[in-house]
Amino acid sequence: MSKLVEDFNNYRQKMNERILSSDSKVIKRIYNIDTNTYMDGALPTKTKEMLGLVSSMVLRCDDCVKYHLQKCKELGVTEEEFFEISEVATLVGGTIVIPHLRRAVEFWDELHKS
Repeated sequence: MSKLVEDFNNYRQKMNERILSSDSKVIKRIYNIDTNTYMDGALPTKTKEMLGLVSSMVLRCDDCVKYHLQKCKELGVTEEEFFEISEVATLVGGTIVIPHLRRAVEFWDELHKS
């Protein structure tokens, strides 16, 4: 696993554990809703993760982009699909998405090194 991917995963895990150790029922419920949203339903999990990736790129959340990229890779999203997802995100979000696309491609490439 590349250092970029490992650092992201370690930080995310550490901070999620810290956050979930609080007594905040609201935060715990939001995390649970997030988990349940991406489960198979009328739409398969893979489709939902691709939608999550588009949304994250449009909203310009690099951490969210990295998370959804990892999930997309785990679910078998191909490079061709990844670039079509990126096309949709760039079309909907405009050229402001391009810097996030650069970082997404870098992270995608790092995921495929391992």
